[in-house]
Amino acid sequence: MSATASIDSPLARVRTWWIILRICIEERLIYRGDFMLGTLMRFLPIVTQIFLWTAVFSAVQGRGASGGGTTTIAGYEKDELIAYFLLTMVARAFSSMPGLASGIARSIRDGSIKKYLTQPVDMIGFLFLSRVAHKLVYYTVATLPFALVFYLCRDFFPPIPGWQTWLAFLASLVMGFVFGFFLEASIGMIGFWFLEVSSLLFVYMLFSFFLSGHMFPIDMLDGVTIVGDTSWGDVVRALPLHYLAYFPAAVYLEKIQGDELVRGLWIELGWILALAALSYWAFRRGLRRYSAYGG
Repeated sequence: MSATASIDSPLARVRTWWIILRICIEERLIYRGDFMLGTLMRFLPIVTQIFLWTAVFSAVQGRGASGGGTTTIAGYEKDELIAYFLLTMVARAFSSMPGLASGIARSIRDGSIKKYLTQPVDMIGFLFLSRVAHKLVYYTVATLPFALVFYLCRDFFPPIPGWQTWLAFLASLVMGFVFGFFLEASIGMIGFWFLEVSSLLFVYMLFSFFLSGHMFPIDMLDGVTIVGDTSWGDVVRALPLHYLAYFPAAVYLEKIQGDELVRGLWIELGWILALAALSYWAFRRGLRRYSAYGG
């Protein structure tokens, strides 16, 4: 067997990726000791949400909108709505990729992307493993703050769902991570055509905040119709951004069940494959016009 064949063998590739992942984990364990405190501070806005929605539901109940029964807004009771916002924070902790798109565009602009072109390492694969390491370390260190917050807020949650719902919830979180990675990687590849993408990223983050369900449940848009029986909620669900926050939270709260749940997971998988193909295509296409600026 030749040396080249040995280097390119599947076993050698697996060993290379394992070494990269291990090094990335070690690096983050060393310099990201702020994960625990940062995670705890991230949950502070939930206090505002509790006061806000308590006031909103009290006002609705005071007007007699509930008809004497349980007060709901867009199918959510007060406790469910607060639980929803807690769950979206968990979902966004999986799907958010801070600095990924801007980092790719910056490496194209300053020329540091050349290190991936001169070494036998797939750039997208390397960045993916780096983000896997980031999330593994984050959740290892942040387990205590998450457990503390969810224990203090345990009364807002409905009874623990069955194992099928749990399995679907975990699948939606993992798929949300992969979806978020390839979405931002695809956006970062725009740097091959436009050296400055900060404005584009700002617009994306603005729309993502609303359309992902992070600001409010998408169910609240179901009552706002556009044409006929089509509502803004239907339009937003047709877009892939709701997989970043709304979908996992709705799965856990069993707002999405049965065939709708299965169909949603398959559609998310389709978006992941499409975005993965797009990011690799944009990378190879972009290299044709890359001019190796910078150092």
